[in-house]
This record gives sequence, structure tokens and C-alpha cells, in this order.
Amino acid sequence: MTLFEVLIPVAIFGGLGGSIYFFAKVMTDFNLKKRMIEKGYVNEETQSIFRNMSTDNKYAALKWGLIILSAGLALIVMEYIGADPNSTLPYGIFATFVSAGFLAYYLIVKREQKQ
Repeated sequence: MTLFEVLIPVAIFGGLGGSIYFFAKVMTDFNLKKRMIEKGYVNEETQSIFRNMSTDNKYAALKWGLIILSAGLALIVMEYIGADPNSTLPYGIFATFVSAGFLAYYLIVKREQKQ
């Protein structure tokens, strides 16, 4: 049995388990905050904090969209370059494209916050 045959199931089940955990955490946190507000356990000031927490990262979809887009572009570029599989060039290309995606996200958010 090779290392590849061992790591693939671990990665699949780990990714699935992590996704289920984070989804459940987000949903339970949301339900808890909603119930606390409905029951009146929090005052107006705390309610505004809860509301601000949900809108703090309104650019999250933009961030992940740009990162995935730039990663996809990097994979397309690497397909056409045809570098040696043992070379570090594909890693550099991938890192450069993903970094460019992060930089684009930063510049867009910074420009939007100025306005």
C-alpha cells in the first residue's frame, strides 16, 4: 500500500468532516444569536454588535471568488507552459497568481471603503 492510497481517503473524509463541522458551527451560532435577540436577553447595544458582526465581511464572496479565479487561471497557465513535474516552477506560478488574487481583493476593498 502506497502513501497515496492512504492519504486520499484521509483527505476526503477530513475535508468532508471539516465542512460538516464548520457548517454546523455557523448555523448553531446564527440560531443562538437569533434566539438571544428574540428572547430579549441582550440589550440594544449588544443587538447592534450582533448585526454588525454579520455585515462586517460583506466582501467574503468577492475574496473567495477572486482567489478561486486566480487559482484556476494559474492551473490553465501551468497546463500550457508544460514545465517539468519535478520543477518548482508550477508552485511559483500558482503562488504568484493566488497572491495576485489576494492583492486584487485588497485593492478593491480599499477603494470601496474610501468611497
